[in-house]
Amino acid sequence: MSPNDNNPTAQNQNAGDDPVVFDRAEISATIERYLQLRRAAIAGEIQWSELKEVFTDDVVFVDSMWGRHQGVDNLVKFLDDSMKGLQGWDFPHFWEAIDGNRVFLRWSNRIPGAGEDNMGLSILEYAGDGKFSYEEDLYSESHLMKVMKQSGWRPSEPMMVPPADREWV
Repeated sequence: MSPNDNNPTAQNQNAGDDPVVFDRAEISATIERYLQLRRAAIAGEIQWSELKEVFTDDVVFVDSMWGRHQGVDNLVKFLDDSMKGLQGWDFPHFWEAIDGNRVFLRWSNRIPGAGEDNMGLSILEYAGDGKFSYEEDLYSESHLMKVMKQSGWRPSEPMMVPPADREWV
């Protein structure tokens, strides 16, 4: 792994040239497509892995509990595994911000029966052609566990747990 593997800005530069900054309307349209796919997955209309549509083949995805996943095939496995058993959860989106090619999405984990949400923030890097090359989801694992316990929530089917050998950044 090179030092730039975890630096999405460095991945978007051409040998010392200024980084390519894509049109804000193009980025906004891709955010909306991403959010449409998320809403459909939350509603059970599609599998979570269908989000692969808005990611590059060499995507890097980092999750607070599940670690680092590189490549669209690993992303698909991660999405299928990590979302199993979470039917009934909601992940409301509150706002987004765009800074150059970087996108920030504010959302929450909303667990059935919980009195409070577990807030999260996604940082994405837009790579052009309607695709993101990087996503990092930040949230408090300990707070999520507390909210799950207090809610009395139980999975709708056997859940997967994060693998012990997951890769951390």
